[in-house]
Amino acid sequence: MRHRVVPRWLLAVLLLACQTANAHDFRAPHTVTPGSAEQIRLSFAPVARAVRPTVVNIFATERQTERRRPFPGFPFLDDPFLRRFFDFGERPRRRAQNSLGSGVIVGADGFIVTNHHVIEQAREIKVVLADRREFPARVVASDERSDLAMLQADLDGETLQPAVLGDSDDLEVGDLVLAIGNPFGVGQTVTSGIVSALARTGPSVLGPGYFIQTDAAINPGNSGGALVNLSGEVIGVNTAIFSRSGGSHGVGFAIPSNLVRVMVETARQGGRVVRPWLGVESQPVTPDLADALGLARPGGLLVKRVRADGPFARAGGVRGDVILSVNGHPVLDEAALRFRMTTLKQGSEAEFGILRRGTAAALAVAVELPPEIPPRDRRRLAGPHPLAGAAIVNLSPAVIEEFAFSGPEAGVLIADVAPGSPARRHGFRPGDLLRRIDGQESANTAETEALLKASRRPWRISIWRGGRSLTTVFR
Repeated sequence: MRHRVVPRWLLAVLLLACQTANAHDFRAPHTVTPGSAEQIRLSFAPVARAVRPTVVNIFATERQTERRRPFPGFPFLDDPFLRRFFDFGERPRRRAQNSLGSGVIVGADGFIVTNHHVIEQAREIKVVLADRREFPARVVASDERSDLAMLQADLDGETLQPAVLGDSDDLEVGDLVLAIGNPFGVGQTVTSGIVSALARTGPSVLGPGYFIQTDAAINPGNSGGALVNLSGEVIGVNTAIFSRSGGSHGVGFAIPSNLVRVMVETARQGGRVVRPWLGVESQPVTPDLADALGLARPGGLLVKRVRADGPFARAGGVRGDVILSVNGHPVLDEAALRFRMTTLKQGSEAEFGILRRGTAAALAVAVELPPEIPPRDRRRLAGPHPLAGAAIVNLSPAVIEEFAFSGPEAGVLIADVAPGSPARRHGFRPGDLLRRIDGQESANTAETEALLKASRRPWRISIWRGGRSLTTVFR
């Protein structure tokens, strides 16, 4: 075997480096070598052991209709023209599809919180516990805007171990957390990480939500699972990842536990989530707007419009105020304000920190549910016109808050559009405000229905959508 000869000058350099290393301790001052076997064995096992029984796997079966093709090798059968005149003997059949997700037990009596998107299309739901017990479950409440849903498991006399909900406002960036769920359907899994950011909002993330960001690995199937602090408290419900490949890239999001607590309380009372209202329309303070207002830096919400009958106006708020905080928590955008309002207790008062003409002030704003005045008078439209299949309601503070609508304060709003209906085919959407039908304004749902029954083609319909007025002629 041939040996390499090390030059003498290189040996001298190595000896000098060793002497220097012995003379100076390059370790960081806070670095400590484990001094005992107990310190070496430190782990998250006690926290995981305590919380794992409170996290369930959710099997949601949704029914889909597909068509069997009598002649699968003939692509011309898909031609729309031919399908109008010939029946090729296709018959619909129903197929069950399992979609996997996770959930967190929040009541010994079988209440389980999960994501709305996990059970959105479900017809039959089954929950499987960490000890492999299985129970059927049903949806008792669901809120698409917060992406939260509540299930009630049929326990047949048994009881479950509920999780402890912590205070998500106590979190700080850098706190250690665990994510527990059922990624990819492989079974219950625990991953660890830190809180990477707080109050993540905006369409660049997940839409108009308000999220905890973590680098704990969250993958498909983790949705609805628990984000846990080292005290064993659930401080968030995992909801999504930010990924181009579908796998975890260390950017995951969880719904804060303070919002989850509102969902739990609402479901137990047999209602739906109704958010308190302020009676204001606002916009974020951008750098340009901050310069125009003489602010040192951008931040907060500029109040553009105030309803005279709203809680903000009755507390002394006026147009031009800049909302900076709610109960000491900073408000940087509209998503943060919605989150803070949702977590407030009805009947209490909240302290709003505002800036008015350069001077800081505080307002004591009553926490109230929005009134439904006028009554919504929901109607499903029918008849030979483009809006057939749309459900309409009268606009009120309650409807404005429910749909997060921004625009005129009165009129008729499209609440939903039936699949396959003329309204759906013509492009109408929930949240559209009907302005005019054949040039005539309608003040309420009854007038809208009467106008459509009396109208004839071509129909000229104007709507308000996304801050713009749109008019279309349907022939």
